[in-house]
Amino acid sequence: MIRVEFLGPIQKDALELEINNLSELATILQETPEMREWLENSAIAVNDTLVSTLDFPLKDGDKVSMLPPVCGG
Repeated sequence: MIRVEFLGPIQKDALELEINNLSELATILQETPEMREWLENSAIAVNDTLVSTLDFPLKDGDKVSMLPPVCGG
């Protein structure tokens, strides 16, 4: 089971999913219209390490975090 957390202003509860890679997660999240924009603009971390490809493999117990862009100064 993979835990998916949405940080910052993304208003979505955490999910528990049986998926094998980030591409499968993207397919699931694209079914929700308000998540499409977040997918395009957010960084993704697996177990607190940023990843740059949707082909990244996932294993049971992994934590995926969606990190939306933020402003600060």
